[in-house]
Parts: sequence; C-alpha cells; structure tokens
Amino acid sequence: MAKAAIFGGLAAILVVAVVVAVVATVTTSHKSSGGPNLASSLKSGSALCANTLYPETCKKTLSTVVNSSSNPKEVVKASLEVALGELKESYQKALEIGKGVNDSISTGAIANCKELLQDASDDLQAIVKLGNDAVNRQDDLEHWITAVMTFMDNCADGFEDEELKKAMQSVLQKSTEMSSNALAIITAVGNFLKEAGQLFNTTTTNLKEVANFQHRRLLTYDQDAEGYPTWMSVGDRKLLATGAPAKPNVVVAKDGSGNFNSIQATIDAIPKERTGRYVIYVKAGVYDEIVLIPKGVSNIYMYGDGPKKTKVQGHKSNHDGLTTQDTATFSVLGAGFICKNMGFFNTAGAEKHQAVALRLQSDFAAFYNCRMDGYQDTLYVQARRQFFRNCVVSGTIDFIFGNAAAVLQNCLIIVRRPLDNQQNTVTAHGRTDPNMKSGLVIQNCRIVPEKAMFADRFKIPNYLARPWKMYSRTVIMESTIGDFIRPEGYLPWDGDFALKTLYYAEYANRGPGAVTKGRVKWPGFHVIGRKEAEQFTTQNFINGHLWLKYTGTPHFLGFKP
Repeated sequence: MAKAAIFGGLAAILVVAVVVAVVATVTTSHKSSGGPNLASSLKSGSALCANTLYPETCKKTLSTVVNSSSNPKEVVKASLEVALGELKESYQKALEIGKGVNDSISTGAIANCKELLQDASDDLQAIVKLGNDAVNRQDDLEHWITAVMTFMDNCADGFEDEELKKAMQSVLQKSTEMSSNALAIITAVGNFLKEAGQLFNTTTTNLKEVANFQHRRLLTYDQDAEGYPTWMSVGDRKLLATGAPAKPNVVVAKDGSGNFNSIQATIDAIPKERTGRYVIYVKAGVYDEIVLIPKGVSNIYMYGDGPKKTKVQGHKSNHDGLTTQDTATFSVLGAGFICKNMGFFNTAGAEKHQAVALRLQSDFAAFYNCRMDGYQDTLYVQARRQFFRNCVVSGTIDFIFGNAAAVLQNCLIIVRRPLDNQQNTVTAHGRTDPNMKSGLVIQNCRIVPEKAMFADRFKIPNYLARPWKMYSRTVIMESTIGDFIRPEGYLPWDGDFALKTLYYAEYANRGPGAVTKGRVKWPGFHVIGRKEAEQFTTQNFINGHLWLKYTGTPHFLGFKP
C-alpha cells in the first residue's frame, strides 16, 4: 500500500474545513470589492471551532494556515502541508503496531486496518476532487466523511487485545479529531448557508453529479425525457421500468449449466472496462463460498430464484480466530449494488459468537426480497447508505449493526433463540460523533420471535437495541412489535455508557410490544411526533428520491401509505 496515498488522503480532510471556512467568510462579508479579508478568518474560525468536539485542535489547525495576506489556494496548500507532516508521523507509528504478534485475531485486525485506512484515503481523495463545489454537496460530504471516520473506528475495534487497541486509537486520534472537526464545520456552515438560501442542497434534482464517487457514475444532471440518466442503457431502462429480470451478462449455476459455477469466480471475471449496469443471474442452488465484491466493481445487479432457493452460505466465525469483518459470508464494497431474490447465510451457530452473513460498505445499495440469516451479528451495515425492502433478517445478539445510514422498510425481523446464558438485542448502532449522518431506521416492519423461541419468549430477555458506541442512533417507526420485547425496550451496553448521548426514538408503532409506557427513562430515548420523524424517512435520511427509482426497488419516500 502506497504511504503517500494514505498520507494525502487522510490529510485532505482539512481542505474541506478550510474551504468551507473561507466560503463562510466570503458569504458574511459586506465588502463590495477587494475579495474577502482573511485577516478575520481566525475569528470566524474560532467561532466555527466552538461547535466542534475538539475546539483546541481546531483553533490550532486554523491558526497555522491563515494570515492576513492568505488567499484560498494558499490556505489549502498550507493546510495540506501541516496535516501531511502530522499524518506521516501517525502512519509511521501505525506501521509499528502489532509487529511480532502471532495470534490470528491481531494479525487479521492489522490487515483490516490497512484496507480500512485505504478506503478512508480513497473517500477523502474523492472529496478533494470536488474542489470548490464541495460546499454544494453538503449531504454527500457528511455521509462520506462519516464513512471515513467509521473506517478509522473499525480499524481500532478489530483488535481484541486491549493494549493494541489503545495503541491504534492513540495513533489515529489526531486524524479522528481533524475529521470530526471538519464534519462539524461542514454541518454548521452548511446549515447557515441553507438558512441564508445560498446553498444548492443535494436534496434537489438540479445536480451536476449526485454520485461520481470511487470511479463510479450513478446519477447525473443530464436526464432524458422520461427522467432516466442519459448514461443508462435501453436495457437498464426496461429492467427498471418493468421490474422483470433483464437478460444477464452472465449466469451462475451450481449444476454447470451457466457461464460459471461460483459467484466469486464470476465477480473476478467482470471486465474492468465496461459501461452501464452489469447483470448477474444466480440460479437456484446452495453456493458454499465466501464472496467479496470489491470497491472497484460497481453498478452490479445480481438476482436469484428466491431467497430460499438461491443461497450463499458460509460458516466463518470469531470462534475460528477471525475478526468480525472477516467472518462475512458475502461482502459488498462496490457502489450501486442491487440485489433481488437471494439469501445470505452464516451457519456458524449461536455458540460461535460473531458470524456475519452480509457485510456492506456499498453506497446506494438496495436489496429486495432477500434473506439474511445468522445468529450474532447477522447483518453488518458497515458504512454509507443502504436500503432494504421486503427482506427477512434473523439473528440473536446485535444482529443488525454497524454505522451506515440504513433503512429497512416492510421487512420481517426475526429474533431467534439464543444460548441459555444469552439475551437478544435486535440492533447495535456504531455512531461515534453527533454530526455523523449515520443511523438505523426500521420502518413499517414486523419484529417477531422465531417459532423455536415462541413458547419461552417471555423467559428470554429480548430488546430492540443497545448502544454499541457513544452516539448510537436507531429509530423504529410505523412497525409492529411483538409481545416478547421487554417493556423497557432497550438494554445498556455497559453501565451508564452513552445513555445521555444516544438517540433512540419510536414513532407510531403498533402491537403489544409497542407500548412505550414502560420504556427506559434514559435522556437519549424519545417518543417522537410526526414532524421529528420526517427526518428519518427514506427521502430525507438516505436521499432516497435521488437514487432508489433507478434501482427498480419498490419503496415509499415518506410515511407508509
């Protein structure tokens, strides 16, 4: 892995902060000529820094790159130089962590860190390429920087050895602070400009590009008379208009009747130079393999013959000496992934602890009529934006978890029987910063016990969520909750950790388990009204109106019809 790429990528986050600060200075300037007076930027920067989690780091950083004669280009250049030198030192220290370790978990965590930091680098480099247009992309920037911070958190979380974990957290602390500050500044300035009516919000349709990210092209400003992106092929339009399976580029068949008999072999053979969506039909069968769709492979549409007929099955687990990330049966990193009529399973069992069936970093990913079965940590919505419709998700402990902005709509959520000494928690969200755009939204779903647990459903403790991280956010609305959920609804993670900073909310739920009278009295728990719930609808929370129509996935953008 090239050091320069990581240095430049991680350092680049400061560019966004400085550009936004400069724009704020320009916007609020009443001078009619001569350009902005950057001598006042420090004062403005201090005001912006007051809204960050790390104000002293913020002030110190801005003070090194701003003076009375600076212009925006010089500010950007200076900020890069300062951050680059600091991050070079941090990365060198990171390379030393774990040297000489021989246990498989630590070795896997080190490998995961290299991948995750490269992902963070790629994301930030894409942000930098936006240049001055960055301030017109507030929603996207907030989602992307959230992913960057998530990858840093995931890097440290992979270590079970507490000393190694603390060492990695220490190395990444400065980068985390700079990213957090930039996110806070973007949020504050963006909101100010919105109120002033001077920001082209990314929730409008008049965009040059909504997603030209990680070398992909999902949506563009140019649309044809029917509203489809001009890059979309006639075949894609017919596919999305009818919802019927398109003629596949390749067929995967376990019985040898297709082009390949392995899904991973199919992914590996996808042409690097291609246009439009790549369609893969996976025939009925049990595919006992581990599948990874890398970040460079985007705009894949994969469909099967049904979630109980086309099954991808694995059995890796933490018990085998693997990090949680490495236990996944099926992982998708490439953007724009659409999947229909398939099942993803991890058969390791409850006794093997963490065992992921499906892991997602894919931005703008949509799943329809799919199934994810496992026990602990079944569905890992790791980062970015995802949507699930008419899907089945089953598990025991924290079986829907991660730090993505994910919406599950019209889904069936099945809580399975755990081990005798275990208790069930449906979700565990990993938000570590109050400005992160991430969260889990469960809308118009059914939360029920599996048949094997039904008779003992009141004996086994069952909860809707517990806070994995400090600012964990989960919203359950317009859903049916079974009677087996404990009246308090939520379980602490460790003492009073995160109880004041988390955001758990319920709106317009139904069923015997939806009664909120006996819910926890935590400061972070809320029974909300329609107005507050609007921000968690598919349109507002994951910008669904901009991309879901191009996936052919049924959905509603607001409250359930």
